[in-house]
Amino acid sequence: MNTGAVSKLLGVSSSTVQRWVKHLGLEMERNEFGHYQYTEADIETLKEFKEQIQNGVPIQQIQVKKQNRRGSVKIQTEHYSLLDKVNKLERSIENKADSVVTYQLLQHRSEIEELKGEIEQLTKQIDELHSLLHQQLSDANVHTEPHREISKKQKKKTVFHTIFGF
Repeated sequence: MNTGAVSKLLGVSSSTVQRWVKHLGLEMERNEFGHYQYTEADIETLKEFKEQIQNGVPIQQIQVKKQNRRGSVKIQTEHYSLLDKVNKLERSIENKADSVVTYQLLQHRSEIEELKGEIEQLTKQIDELHSLLHQQLSDANVHTEPHREISKKQKKKTVFHTIFGF
């Protein structure tokens, strides 16, 4: 039994049970996490201690019979082969790598969307500038076109007159 279960059985707090164990000098067995493991004999000793307290005996004068035993740690071992451990580590590394790659893909996707928006803005600006330039060129051609026609006619006459001399 663990400390919580014993404290419920005795009707006291877990810290009280631990304090009584230290006061009595009980050598408790512990599990792999370092928690006390109580045997039936330990529980009986604690019940006797509680009864004497309830009967008004001062804690310093309480006498209980306790078993002399050496404390030990019970380690629950799971039999894994080295290959099983390596496979488990590989799976955890793959899972971590998958999560890192997923995160990076999401980051790249957001960067691509950002760049796509910027490219669309630049394309619009280029189209606007192109249409403005085209308009300015067409306006300039309208003003200069009559002058060009006149100068072409004059050139034709000059060449024609030069050849035939009339």
